[in-house]
Amino acid sequence: MVTKRIIPCLDIRNGRVVKGVNFKGVQDVEDPVALARRYNDAGADELVFYDITASVEGRGLFTDVLRDVARQIFIPLTVGGAINTLEDFDRVLKAGADKVSVNSGAIKDPALIGAAAKKYGAQCVVLSMDVARVDGKYHLFTKGGREDTGLDALEWAVRGEAGGAGEIVLNSIDTDGVKRGFDLEMLEALSKRVSLPIIASGGAGKMEDFKTLFTLPGVDAGLAASIFHFGEVDIGNLKRYLTENGVPVRL
Repeated sequence: MVTKRIIPCLDIRNGRVVKGVNFKGVQDVEDPVALARRYNDAGADELVFYDITASVEGRGLFTDVLRDVARQIFIPLTVGGAINTLEDFDRVLKAGADKVSVNSGAIKDPALIGAAAKKYGAQCVVLSMDVARVDGKYHLFTKGGREDTGLDALEWAVRGEAGGAGEIVLNSIDTDGVKRGFDLEMLEALSKRVSLPIIASGGAGKMEDFKTLFTLPGVDAGLAASIFHFGEVDIGNLKRYLTENGVPVRL
């Protein structure tokens, strides 16, 4: 049986870890290097690093911070933010990333997914989707949840899988930071459309939310930020809880 992954997420702005609710009201949390080291030691399976304002500000990702984080950890590191070209993939992989998360760049140039998969391997290409409900449909958003593309998120996921992506991160804007549980309805709809591993993001508030999440087929990992950042849930305790409840995880 495939083990489920627990993944903390570091949203980076101006070189600091931040966190908001529904992609708004962003507040400072901590130094990313110190936090990354803490999660590495706590037993996290992977780490996700998003430069959340790089696309909006039209600049490259903070590779200096990325290098410092990469030096401190020994678990897979996924990095995203202003990934628009193969050169961007190359730059962040050389700075220490194991996988590259692409969102706005792939929307602007869908061929980027296939080109990156061909050059670096599908396992390096993570399709990240920021999704919210609009008039009963799942719409794809860009620029940190600020801009509605009008694209159907489920159809976009199908295109991403066909294009060569290795896995999908589904960020539910509707449940982000709310701490009332993952967006099970949205995740189930996605799992029916793609066969790629799905990383669920947005809404974790307690350990039970992860147990419920992993009852869904196709969901391979749970990603969270604030509950880990502020010590509301300890990763080691979470993994022991999941094991006791029949969820396979790496201890």
